Amino acid sequence: MGTLFGAKLSPHTDVTLFGRWPEQIYALQHAPLHMVYPDGHEEFIPLRATDNLKNADPIDIALILPKANKTALAAEDAAQILKPAGVAITLQNGVGNLEIIAGVVGAQRATLGVTMQGASTDGLPGYLRYGGRGLTYLATRPEIDASIQALAGLFTLAGLATEVVADVAGLVWGKLVVNAGINPLTAILRVPNGALLESEWARQMMREAANEVAVVAHAKGIILSHEDAASRVEEVASRTAVNHSSMLQDVLRGTPTEIEAISGAVVREGAKLGIPTPVNQMLYRMVRAVEDLRLSHPQATLPALEQIG
Repeated sequence: MGTLFGAKLSPHTDVTLFGRWPEQIYALQHAPLHMVYPDGHEEFIPLRATDNLKNADPIDIALILPKANKTALAAEDAAQILKPAGVAITLQNGVGNLEIIAGVVGAQRATLGVTMQGASTDGLPGYLRYGGRGLTYLATRPEIDASIQALAGLFTLAGLATEVVADVAGLVWGKLVVNAGINPLTAILRVPNGALLESEWARQMMREAANEVAVVAHAKGIILSHEDAASRVEEVASRTAVNHSSMLQDVLRGTPTEIEAISGAVVREGAKLGIPTPVNQMLYRMVRAVEDLRLSHPQATLPALEQIG
């Protein structure tokens, strides 16, 4: 996602990508990004990328877009170069990222948003597959409104349609409804999003996971943008049928997932409120088990297991 936003914004403003994937940094430093759109057309976009902030200039905006397990590290990096009046903005999946960032850069310099944009590197440095467009929402408040309004205008100019809202809690939890319903199941079953609609068993688990998120959200006093959580998650699974969720991509690469910020967050918030979340708890445990076993059996690929069976 960081590469996507950088690629879309770079023709319109001064952008530097910072990260810790050496192969990606090297690829972007030596050749333009190869971006492929959903309709098949391609773009080659020069980007400035680095893994060294030592000589970086102070910045106005830090877009924080790593996986949730890297949020604290990204916030510490942003704090090194963020101007006193700068703003750090998380557009990450799950809940709890804003609190982590605010704890590092200060609450007055942190806010959050929600984006429906989608992209994947497919594990290939210097390559980006644009998965689909959707609205981005940015949360504002009086002391940062000028910066947020300017950024929203810049996003929209770059083709990233954006709206500014006073409160994105409903949108954040609305996205959590979708993430909790789709991501863990696709990661466990190793299937694209739309396949969850092909099995009544998978479909029912997806619906139940989404409904549990909605119950917790309502108990917290959060109004969701879509009241029927089950129908909403089915709609998104259908609309993104060929997409591989970010959690599935993580599992296939053998890298840590965002399960703590998604299913784990639902379970923890439910427990605080005395609300049972058995489906999310089951999915959380299964994805954690998948992560553990991928670490201890890295060569046990799915085809190999099928041959043994």
